Amino acid sequence: MLFPTANSQAQIPPASFQPGEAVAILLPLPLAGSYDYTVGPGQRLAAGDFVRVPLGGRTVCGVVWGAGSGLVPVEKRRAVEECLDLPPLPEESRKLVDWVAAYTVSPLGAVLRMVMSVPAALDPPPADPVAYVAAPPPASLKMTEARRRVLEAAGQPLPAAELARLAGVGASVVKGLADAGALTRLVMPRRTPGALSDWRREGFPLSSDQAAAAAHLRAKLSGGFSVTLLEGVTGSGKTEVYFEAVAAALEQGRQILVLLPEIALSAQWLARFERRFGAPPLEWHSELGQAQRRSSWRAVAEGRTRVVVGARSALFLPYPDLGLIIVDEEHDSSFKQEEGVIYHARDMAVVRARLGGLPIVLASATPSLETQTNVEAGRYERVHLPLRHGGADMPDLAVIDMRRHAPPRQTWLSAPLVAAVEESLAAGEQAMLFLNRRGYAPLTLCRGCGLRLQCPHCTAWLVEHRHAGRLQCHHCGYISSKPPVCPQCQAEDSFAACGPGVERLAEEVAAKFPDARVRIMASDTLSGPRATAELIASMERREIDLLIGTQVVAKGHHFPLLTLVGVVDADLGLAGGDLRAAERTFQLLCQVAGRAGRAARKGRVLLQTYQPDDKVMRALVSGDAEEFYRAEADDRRIAGMPPFGKLVALIVSGPDPDQVDRVAQQLARLAPRDGGIEVLGPAPAPLALLRGRHRRRLLLKASRSTKVQGVIRQWLGRLGPQSAVRIQIDVDPYSFV
Repeated sequence: MLFPTANSQAQIPPASFQPGEAVAILLPLPLAGSYDYTVGPGQRLAAGDFVRVPLGGRTVCGVVWGAGSGLVPVEKRRAVEECLDLPPLPEESRKLVDWVAAYTVSPLGAVLRMVMSVPAALDPPPADPVAYVAAPPPASLKMTEARRRVLEAAGQPLPAAELARLAGVGASVVKGLADAGALTRLVMPRRTPGALSDWRREGFPLSSDQAAAAAHLRAKLSGGFSVTLLEGVTGSGKTEVYFEAVAAALEQGRQILVLLPEIALSAQWLARFERRFGAPPLEWHSELGQAQRRSSWRAVAEGRTRVVVGARSALFLPYPDLGLIIVDEEHDSSFKQEEGVIYHARDMAVVRARLGGLPIVLASATPSLETQTNVEAGRYERVHLPLRHGGADMPDLAVIDMRRHAPPRQTWLSAPLVAAVEESLAAGEQAMLFLNRRGYAPLTLCRGCGLRLQCPHCTAWLVEHRHAGRLQCHHCGYISSKPPVCPQCQAEDSFAACGPGVERLAEEVAAKFPDARVRIMASDTLSGPRATAELIASMERREIDLLIGTQVVAKGHHFPLLTLVGVVDADLGLAGGDLRAAERTFQLLCQVAGRAGRAARKGRVLLQTYQPDDKVMRALVSGDAEEFYRAEADDRRIAGMPPFGKLVALIVSGPDPDQVDRVAQQLARLAPRDGGIEVLGPAPAPLALLRGRHRRRLLLKASRSTKVQGVIRQWLGRLGPQSAVRIQIDVDPYSFV
């Protein structure tokens, strides 16, 4: 997606709606538009109000979206039951719902559901917790051993249950002491995360380049809408620079949103934020419990929290006073939502900033080609940090040609990489081996007949996780044990692991470096943010000599003693027909390489590759990122591919392959053919079976000037509604599986 323009269709009248008037209510359901209701007696509603309305035989919550259509007769309209005690959904949030629905060709209600993602937050919040603290006991109180233990434990305010547990007594003892006046009852206001960030605290010392970049970002806070790319080499201090913009926005009393690609894995970022501002921000991601999500959603809506850091869904929280958006690692593909309403959070964040008239900062060491193109076209500004902070040098990078340095059979570390690891460990330094493949082995097959163990619900091989004793599909989550007998040839104990995952690599490392302290860092070996933080702390305390990891190790971690990074299979991301394969591989390997030598000691990076002459490998070795981006842009421009053309994927899926094929073929026959539009397919998707659904893909290709959303609506309108299959629309596809 290139630079967006706001084109909201929301009806936002200045006046309120009186009893008896028709009002449009949008419900968080996959519906194309709003329903007409009547304002109830004694009610006074305005656009954005959260209301409770009848729908069929149940009651649902929705949002006043504007005046009623007038198409529903008065006698058939049902009345709004209740206006909820909540601040109204801000105008910018309503416009964003309209914009996202129009751009992604999604039902309005499905987008609203992302805003109203915590239904429990619409209910009145629970009462503030009550605590008890010891008071001078009345003279008439008969003291017992149980009562004495309670009063000793109540030196600080504690809930009754906790006090009873510490004293080893029943709840009745605590209640009796409170009734007698020996315990004082206190109401403890709930702490609001993200509300205590202090902009007055002194920041980290900045270099002249960093100070100039920070001044540029601070100036944008008084200039309305703008988009600034904060580009800097790994270790250049981009986070500290945009923290200065955060401080300036806090000084103005505004809300700030920071989007991170992997919020649950960003322990170091959160620690740096708390050191800088004296308090943690409000977190928003899928690892949060329901109670925390409820209180956090309401804190944002009521303006009680200032700083929110979250994954892509944090964009749809109801900010009443948003003043700054930052998208860190803006190039990261995890900002693309692939299920439900399909959208790219970076692009929709730019839309949100434009709708709110506020600045947005896109930070990256390896910006996306879309962002680079917008900078070159003058739509975005660029601030560049060319040097690492603190005088650290960029690491030396070299390739190991695996055609010349092939390792022994059933091993994956070449002799030069083994020697480099030995040198680093001997010098008391840390090393990291990167392999972007989870588990023990990506493929398990029978030695007798060649049967490959495949997921029964997906077109995908089962990945062996030997440490956990299971086979697993990484697409649908299906888990099974390894069969003792081949189901095809009945051979016993015949299954062999093919290829390496990080677990198998760890076995080889243990054999080659028996004295090294080794840990694995992968998404399926980390049970959550706490486990991630503990592993990172172990690395910082030098309790780990050699870290083996997947792409989660590339996410901005700073390990001062890590001087060697070895990439075991640098060609892995180049396989397949993915439009962005080269760009993604370049970005990922740059990020991984950037973990080496970030402090006083010089770092080096070794890439094991069978394709040393590929443009990605040449650019990495030369350090000439601009040359890579120029070559990649030329290739895309010649092919008319994004960002120089438009793509829309249509994925037809269903449980019956014959029905899916019929609908896909019908779609192809009805496809638009004029105006320079080209439709490819239908063809089986690379994952032709996913979670039990058969899948066929069609791809619409058009020029940049084509308004593809209108074309898609007309195309699907000619097909008509389909109950047997689902047609998923992906504007600007990132994934081609």
